[in-house]
Amino acid sequence: MENRTLFIIHFIASTYMLGVIWIVQIIHYPLFLMVGKDAFVAYELEHVNKTALVIAIPMLLELATYLALLYFNVSLRKNPLFLGTGFLLFIIWVTTFFVSVPLHNQLSIGFDQKAVESLIHTNWIRTIAWSLRVAVLCSFI
Repeated sequence: MENRTLFIIHFIASTYMLGVIWIVQIIHYPLFLMVGKDAFVAYELEHVNKTALVIAIPMLLELATYLALLYFNVSLRKNPLFLGTGFLLFIIWVTTFFVSVPLHNQLSIGFDQKAVESLIHTNWIRTIAWSLRVAVLCSFI
């Protein structure tokens, strides 16, 4: 594969995000239900601020390296598996900004059990998509 180093950076960013999303899915979001209404808004705001520090750069790096790999590697532009990982990345970004972010905005106003449960359930979309992405990307190593 051309640009092997670029692929390794992409793979590391994707794998890092896979670990983050599973921690969020299994541990972090379910704990939202245990915070209590009085402390919830402060907890939610801290969650959003601190999580942004952990995920913003890796998510942008993952997207940028995917696009760079497509640009620099004609063979990857023709590879249905690699293109499929791009579709999964698209699903992740759409779910993040059109589902998760609005739910977090709603929760930053106050505790809403249905919103938390929706966040937990819809986050499975990102969890499964990142899991599939990394599984497929392993085939390129």
